[in-house]
Amino acid sequence: MNRIDQVFLRKPGLHFIPFITAGDPDAETTVEMALMLQDLGASIIELGVPYSDPLADGPVIQRASIRALESGMSLEKAMHLVPVMREKGLDIPVIIFTYYNPLLQLTEDRFFRKAEACDIDGLLVPDLPFEESVSLRRRCREAGVKYISLVAPTTSMKRLAGIGREAEGFLYCVSSLGVTGERDHFHPDVHRFLAQVRSASHVPIAVGFGISSRRQIEALRGTVDGFIVGSAIVKEMEARIERLRERDARRAAVEEIRQALTARFFEGASQGERS
Repeated sequence: MNRIDQVFLRKPGLHFIPFITAGDPDAETTVEMALMLQDLGASIIELGVPYSDPLADGPVIQRASIRALESGMSLEKAMHLVPVMREKGLDIPVIIFTYYNPLLQLTEDRFFRKAEACDIDGLLVPDLPFEESVSLRRRCREAGVKYISLVAPTTSMKRLAGIGREAEGFLYCVSSLGVTGERDHFHPDVHRFLAQVRSASHVPIAVGFGISSRRQIEALRGTVDGFIVGSAIVKEMEARIERLRERDARRAAVEEIRQALTARFFEGASQGERS
């Protein structure tokens, strides 16, 4: 059984799914961040592949992509980070979050060979329309890799039904229109949208785009199975970027990020309540 399925079967609740950009600011930091996030209570890691034209990403993650590209990161190199994480103790699922162009350049054949060799659990391609993902989804099933689909408030009920019927792993629910980034409040209709997704899907559902506080997380409890945090984490990294680049200062900087995320999202929550 794929690790992503095991996460939701083993422990019902509200799972923490963090996003980090591979190579921001370097490979070593990415590995350390993944291990810290697992220790913080993450159930799944989304490992973002930097891309020069990230249409769905807001300015914080765009800047992270620029830093990662400058460090020489690529889809192939990002995948090779996962075995390093595993060797150091990471045992939660890892989803590769990549735009389609890097995947096309690598080729699907090479991607799936490396996915098996590198112990990759899932794939998410935000700029590939569901209707054009038939072949890629088939190959994911054959390889035992969960293809994570996205739905948004603008997704029609007919299209939502089709996506929900074919979904695997979990459905990524975009909480609002626009690009990624922290927001103070969810759209007023978000709960109605999530109820529609729940009724159309046979897999767990998780919410991303804009989560920036524990208050927002608690508002989701009982409605969804997971929450995805990206920009808030990357912003904490950006504030310490020079220290993260320095080997001697990196560990202390990562610990500061842990403390900041704990205070912001988990203060007062037990370890068990973090997933």
